[in-house]
Amino acid sequence: MLHTLDAPAVRTWCQLALRALGQAREEIDALNVYPVPDGDTGTNLYLTVESAAAEVESRFADPAAGPAPGLADAARAMARGALVGARGNSGVILAQWLRGTAETLAEGGGAEQLRAALQRAADSAYQAVAEPVEGTLLTVARVAAREAVRAGDGLGQVADTAYRAARDALRHTPEQLAVLAENGVVDAGGRGLVAVLGALADAVAGQQPMGPVALRGDVRAVESCEGHVRPPGPGHPAFEVIYLLDAPDDALPALRERLGALGDSLVVGGGDGLWNVHVHVDDAGAAVEAGVGAGRPHQIRITHFAEAAARAGAADAERGEREERARAVLSVVSGEGLAELCEQAGAVVLHADPDRAPASAELADAVRRSAAREVVLLLNDPELRAAAGAAADQLREEGVRIAVLPTRSPVQGLAALAVHEGGRRFDEDVVAMTSAAGATRYAELAVAEGESWTMAGVCQAGDVLGLIDGDVAVIGAGLPEVGESVLDRMLGAGGELVTLILGEGADETLADRLVAHVRQQRPEVDAVVFRGGQESAPLLIGVE
Repeated sequence: MLHTLDAPAVRTWCQLALRALGQAREEIDALNVYPVPDGDTGTNLYLTVESAAAEVESRFADPAAGPAPGLADAARAMARGALVGARGNSGVILAQWLRGTAETLAEGGGAEQLRAALQRAADSAYQAVAEPVEGTLLTVARVAAREAVRAGDGLGQVADTAYRAARDALRHTPEQLAVLAENGVVDAGGRGLVAVLGALADAVAGQQPMGPVALRGDVRAVESCEGHVRPPGPGHPAFEVIYLLDAPDDALPALRERLGALGDSLVVGGGDGLWNVHVHVDDAGAAVEAGVGAGRPHQIRITHFAEAAARAGAADAERGEREERARAVLSVVSGEGLAELCEQAGAVVLHADPDRAPASAELADAVRRSAAREVVLLLNDPELRAAAGAAADQLREEGVRIAVLPTRSPVQGLAALAVHEGGRRFDEDVVAMTSAAGATRYAELAVAEGESWTMAGVCQAGDVLGLIDGDVAVIGAGLPEVGESVLDRMLGAGGELVTLILGEGADETLADRLVAHVRQQRPEVDAVVFRGGQESAPLLIGVE
């Protein structure tokens, strides 16, 4: 349990919030009926926090470049990243909430500062919205801040109280906003803030974003139904306009007044000369011109609600009419040997940084570069599922037919590639690849960096760990011994082929010994060895 927030805690908070929103993204999208029922609030919040997390990570990326960031620097990076990457109405409001939080946390990270930060965050969020509406993210933020003031003295008590109050406030949003009650849902933006506050409470409690975790953000206050999402009805403005704006503070009042006269759902967040402007209007050009009159608008995004809905419908119809088209398989791997194996099997490769998972924008750009209209995406890492889901949603709006295969290890990705046939119908190819990946058990050897509790007992620094299907199953002193034990356990459930992929720096004699062990113990089982070059593990194992 932390007694004071520091820069690493802010980093952890961002990572946990991103994971929580990734897990809840589709649920939040389905809740989205206000202010526009376009089913993208979960995706917008995820992309907003993804940008915040990336900006914080950049402060920790190169320790040799200077001293480690302090709390103030990390908090400001979080706020700036969210502002620059904010998407949609709720994303801009959340970015302003994070900015209010950061302004106070820059002064200290104790319990009293966190109380004040939550209050300032709620006030900032309200101020960003031209016409605040209760029963939304704003209400959830206000109630969380109010109850945090009444919490006990400890940092953990403040964070936990704020989270629980937000969760309770979310349950009551249908009582405050009629459209929510009519559709039987809670507010989508408020649901997202619950996830973010749950992640804060988890970070303060000492939770780390490594491996599977039970996140407090995973709360379902009211049963939701995806079928409630529908295109905007008559009388609603036709366009959503979003842009970043370089402008002095004194230019904002006139801009707010002008944009308020043009449309609704006006949110302006930011400060210190950089603003994120969001508005729904019928005249998109006039909204941009208002920005030109105040300063320099850039990163302008204009969405025509009806055309976006029509494009999505047309893409669905076109996919139903045409089964045969150019297809690509995109495989995300780390290690030159693995990349070469995937390319030889016909895949387009996205080289992943071993120290940083690719963001949704990188995945989407890699798919676009393939120039294919049908794409199978092999993740080869369970941590990429949320980013891939957000990328897939964007690509489907562009007319790309995409299937995300949540392969959890490169050996599963290779098994899927082995049965890929571009001449088959897309659905049949995806089913065959999914079946092959699912029939492949995976394991890896790793070296413990410190003392830790595992499912196989307590390990010490330097111990060799054998992980089967993601869980530690064996703890030992040497790579060969642990590798043999892992193979025995895996082959005990059957198998016809063992694949061994050596990591960077792994000795060839390790593979020779394990192949000899397989031939001696299970002569009917074939074994193949590849040098993958991955830094993540000295050995990857697959059993089919």
